[in-house]
Amino acid sequence: MIAKNLFLQGIYPFEGIGMEKPVPLHSELAHFVPDGVVNQTLYFRGGNSSPEIITVVLMRDGVPMRYFPIGAKSDVHVPLRVVEDIDGGSMIELFIVAPAGVRGSVVVDLGMVEH
Repeated sequence: MIAKNLFLQGIYPFEGIGMEKPVPLHSELAHFVPDGVVNQTLYFRGGNSSPEIITVVLMRDGVPMRYFPIGAKSDVHVPLRVVEDIDGGSMIELFIVAPAGVRGSVVVDLGMVEH
């Protein structure tokens, strides 16, 4: 089977509502894994313009799968060494957690492969 590279990426504004509850970052940052296909997330890169720590959360079917904390006015690159198979029929989304009232922009780049 042929492998297909996929990316959830872009620059998105956010306003935090609290550190307790992840919320969707943007509707463009969702991907439905087609039936009969296996998805694997390979890396995450992120940047945070705000003066507070934030966390980008990789969700699978509404359940947190990975947490990517990004420091205040900082960036992160996380090559995933433990790669899990995500079966077809699953929804992958990026959510955000930020302190209440904190505003900024986040740069996200989630690299995946499907086969």
